[in-house]
Amino acid sequence: MALTNVKIKNAKAKEKAYKLYDGLGLFVLVQPSGSKLWNFKYQFLNKEKKLSFGAYPNVSLKEARQLRDEARRTIDGGVDPAREKKKKLAAARLGQENTFKAIGDEYLDRMALDGRASVTIKKSRWLLSLMERDIGSLPVHDITPAELLSALRKVEAKGHYETARRMRSLAGRIFRYAVATSRAASDPSSLLRGVLITPKVQHHAAILDSKEFGGLLRAIDGFTGSPLTKLALQLTPHVFVRPGELRRAEWSEIDIENALWTIPAEKMKMRSPHLVPLSEQSLAILEVTKVVSSQQRYVFSSLYPGNRPMSENTINAALRRMGYSGQEMTAHGFRSTASTFLNESGKWSSDAIERALAHQDSNSVRGAYNRGQHWDERVEMAQWWSDYLDELKLSQ
Repeated sequence: MALTNVKIKNAKAKEKAYKLYDGLGLFVLVQPSGSKLWNFKYQFLNKEKKLSFGAYPNVSLKEARQLRDEARRTIDGGVDPAREKKKKLAAARLGQENTFKAIGDEYLDRMALDGRASVTIKKSRWLLSLMERDIGSLPVHDITPAELLSALRKVEAKGHYETARRMRSLAGRIFRYAVATSRAASDPSSLLRGVLITPKVQHHAAILDSKEFGGLLRAIDGFTGSPLTKLALQLTPHVFVRPGELRRAEWSEIDIENALWTIPAEKMKMRSPHLVPLSEQSLAILEVTKVVSSQQRYVFSSLYPGNRPMSENTINAALRRMGYSGQEMTAHGFRSTASTFLNESGKWSSDAIERALAHQDSNSVRGAYNRGQHWDERVEMAQWWSDYLDELKLSQ
């Protein structure tokens, strides 16, 4: 006789488990604990098998019968429903392990092992975190272009166009890594090219008038903030490296005796080591700096607790404190000032200036040749530039 809800509800637990049959292999197993479990008994390839459907009343009588009928149709199609269930569970488990966040973390770990700069890894992890809430927990192979776009639009809506663009770029690399490692079939970000708002190119503000720049140099000498910040401000115009390269400079990279600063490849934007000739003025600033931070790893260390580099906002904050707005001068602007004045002087080859700024030559053979050919010129140019800065400071 077929089961009814009343009969199932009224079934009492006994000392041993017993079965209540419904028909066509479906039955309820009443456990000594009182729980009532749905099971389906069937034969596949002449072997008796059993498939569980869950507990009553979470799975109702009607739902259990539907699951039984679906299993019977699966059997009729020549497929074992128990094996099919295991495959689905395995796929679900695999999907849970291969979420976008999990694959993203794995990809970034791989970047770190490949020697990518720590600052690059840090920024990439931040970009990944911006996508976690929307797609982080989704299986990487199931994410659609629309789902990715939704995550990007939220950042874009705040006016952060460049951040949204970088997020799409990182997502694309993660998806392609998933494809390469057989955990996804395609890269949905590729269908979003041209969809996001293109950010306007923003040039770093820089002072390009010699008298105004002389005034800035005098203001730096009169800076009354942290001694290390003042020293970093004083050295910045002499070496015109990128702000991140200056603040992460380590004493182990500085060769005072040979007037040379060797920046390793992992700290450089173009992933190539960079040599910086140090003028007499630069060496004098570094000698003073040693009194303050010689026991630290970094030349310009963070004071709290002192084992980290200076904050990336320190130089710009100091410029604001001196009265220079972000539209007038930035830490990166010192490079633009140096490039402009050096080119306008007519004394130095453009190749030597570009090498001093660590701009990568698109022709690798030519770039290697120029590195060797222009070193002496760069050493001479570094001293001339520091002497010129001293002249600007004196001119009112």
